[in-house]
Amino acid sequence: MKLSDFDYTLPEELIAQEPIEERSSSKLLVLTGERIEHRRFTDILDYLSRGDTLVINDSKVIPARLTGKKATGGKVSVLLIEKDENDDSSWDCLLKGKNIKDGTLLHFKNLCGKVIGKEGGRFKIRFDNTDNFEHVLEKIGEMPTPPYIKKALEKKDRYQTVYAREPGSIAAPTAGLHFTKELISSIKKRGVNIAEVTLHVGIGTFTPVKSMDIAGHRMEAEYFKIEKRSADIINNTKGKLIIVGTTTVRALESACNGDGRVNPVSGLARVFIYPPYRFKTKADGLITNFHLPRSTLLMMVSAFAGRERILNAYKAAIEKRYRFYSFGDAMLIFR
Repeated sequence: MKLSDFDYTLPEELIAQEPIEERSSSKLLVLTGERIEHRRFTDILDYLSRGDTLVINDSKVIPARLTGKKATGGKVSVLLIEKDENDDSSWDCLLKGKNIKDGTLLHFKNLCGKVIGKEGGRFKIRFDNTDNFEHVLEKIGEMPTPPYIKKALEKKDRYQTVYAREPGSIAAPTAGLHFTKELISSIKKRGVNIAEVTLHVGIGTFTPVKSMDIAGHRMEAEYFKIEKRSADIINNTKGKLIIVGTTTVRALESACNGDGRVNPVSGLARVFIYPPYRFKTKADGLITNFHLPRSTLLMMVSAFAGRERILNAYKAAIEKRYRFYSFGDAMLIFR
């Protein structure tokens, strides 16, 4: 398949610039075979039964965007990408600023850093005050919303799922943004199992595919973890297995045996999922948002449900004025 196979035209006004007031009142497009239903997200209960399992990504977004100055006074903008596994004080970052080189000192409110290297387009910055780094980051950092969102985010928690608990993502697993604590409680009361996995969303999720031959694209690794309790819940599911979000799919596919069983494991997810990928996970359904044209996320849902089915559903969503992308509406896709 070629990159152009995953293109579609979206009116700019349908790109959601802010979250709606009530998370679970977003629209929900339900795709079953060729049939399309238009519902509200709270109606998700109508598609869940006792014995089903809902698999969620409990990763928590860190306020990874920092704005500061060089010692000379020039402005800099930093996006934290990944902590150095051998040095808790150092991070790989994207950095905007003039005349940045090794040894450049960076000053942020209550935090200082020093550029100690560069590889490709990334800088490595070593920070001081690392014993209290997460606390300081919560105070001075901004949530790193995608570039297509032009409006400032007023409340940090709206770019966070209600079940987020493992800090490490630089973007939200957005399919989970539609759930409220009350809705999760109702789902549990219905007898539906909840299995938590962790995948920290990194820059690779958003890295564009540049080659027309998509097979040549390489996904950047993202850390994931699946504990035994969650693996057991997934593997012993009697009803439907419903996955919440493309990031959760990547975690499961990275931990799954050829027989469809999920292993309790941690590591780096590198899998690039696009048609005609054969899924190892025995998933019956996927809850996801509407994704950018030509993106790896659109390719993944196309592999899950079929490219023509997905693009037809997107066409229907555009006609019904659904809201797209991170703060947009949702889909429930049955295979």
